[in-house]
Amino acid sequence: MSPSALDVLATLHRRTREAGLAPPAALIGSWLDADAVIAPSLELVAGLAPPDHPDRFWIGYLGFPVNAASAALPAAVGGLTDAVLLLRDGQWHYTDVTGARCPDWVSDALTATAPHREPARAHWVEPSDRRRADHGRAVADALAAIGAGEIYQVCVCTRIDGHLDGAPLTFFSDVAAATAPRKSAFLQGDWGTVASFSPESFLRRRGGAVTSSPIKGTAPATADPGGLATSVKDVAENVMIVDLVRNDLGRVATVGSVTVPELLTVIGAPGVWHLVSTVRAELDAAVGNDALLDACFPPASVTGTPKIAAAGLIGEWEQLPRGVYCGAVGIAGPDDELDLSVAIRTVEIDPDGAMRLGVGGGITTDSDPAREWQECLDKAAAIVGR
Repeated sequence: MSPSALDVLATLHRRTREAGLAPPAALIGSWLDADAVIAPSLELVAGLAPPDHPDRFWIGYLGFPVNAASAALPAAVGGLTDAVLLLRDGQWHYTDVTGARCPDWVSDALTATAPHREPARAHWVEPSDRRRADHGRAVADALAAIGAGEIYQVCVCTRIDGHLDGAPLTFFSDVAAATAPRKSAFLQGDWGTVASFSPESFLRRRGGAVTSSPIKGTAPATADPGGLATSVKDVAENVMIVDLVRNDLGRVATVGSVTVPELLTVIGAPGVWHLVSTVRAELDAAVGNDALLDACFPPASVTGTPKIAAAGLIGEWEQLPRGVYCGAVGIAGPDDELDLSVAIRTVEIDPDGAMRLGVGGGITTDSDPAREWQECLDKAAAIVGR
């Protein structure tokens, strides 16, 4: 039986450290039609965004662009590699764009016993009354802007802080094993660590076909999921964002190709239920990552509609920069492959152990500030409760 993605990641992490190499980068869950994608050793550097039409694999993140200058981690981080490991149907496959064979130290990692995990303990700080009040004011401002017709919907966010004693990889592995996110990611470098446990797909491109699956609408896991699909507020929130995604993709899609093959499906995620829809479009071969991201980034579900107006207001209302949170994490590769998550349920870890977890929710005219705050806590619970 092949070792798990987390075990392979741990083994590669130990071996690269012993050899003085850059650490591995891992995407675990549903990525590139595989159950995991791991770059055995990847130097992730600040400022490297996905190439327009890559002939190698790019792995990294793009931070949320509003108030990016005051964020703790770089606005964008990425690395390029010829080779990745893919886990498909329970078997590991080594793919190298140059045709080179798998190095022995990498193939050995696929049969080795996973090393003992280094200890790690996360200490999360309960949000202060001031932070709750700041969030409440932002929600009130959002409701006023909606009432004035400036916007129709907007995502308002806050943050939970903490400190990690020990190894970031152990923290990531523990949470990922317990919650099994659809699109988790572990990225690390001298700049810090990103441990993402996202349930949401931002952009998935295979050649000319691209899909986006925005999540809007949330209920706690203890609630009846059927109630989510009949909630006027949650359904309205989702449909407005679907229209925004249709507009974003329509800017670069071939005429008449934008469709909505999935609308208002209830899915389970750690600690919550979500409403998710899927928008699909066809792209001309000349459309590369630059044009696609110019049209669609930042993700619609974590900004608002109209997007430009919502982004400007977010910059005024939110007291804290979002950083990596609400940006995108993932991979780009040859043959116009692109797979990015929305960087929600995402933890930033500084080299000194300081941690930040962004949380938020969509505001519509039916939103209640107290319920919006509770939604933030519900979304964070699967991570801060570990």
